[in-house]
Amino acid sequence: MLKEYRIKNNYTLEELAELCDISWRNLFRIENGNYRYAKFETIAKLLTILKIPDTEIIKFIKETSK
Repeated sequence: MLKEYRIKNNYTLEELAELCDISWRNLFRIENGNYRYAKFETIAKLLTILKIPDTEIIKFIKETSK
């Protein structure tokens, strides 16, 4: 989901990673479902920067909390 929104908002992996103050490798991992090492603040920044709707955020939270 995050990758689709990143592309929709015309961000490269590197640009979005810089905005979130993380490495592009960490962002790549997050986009590919490896959330266990992601900080809450980073995820919150991603959701805000990418302007993800509340309904999608709820789905995201349900998926990542399994």
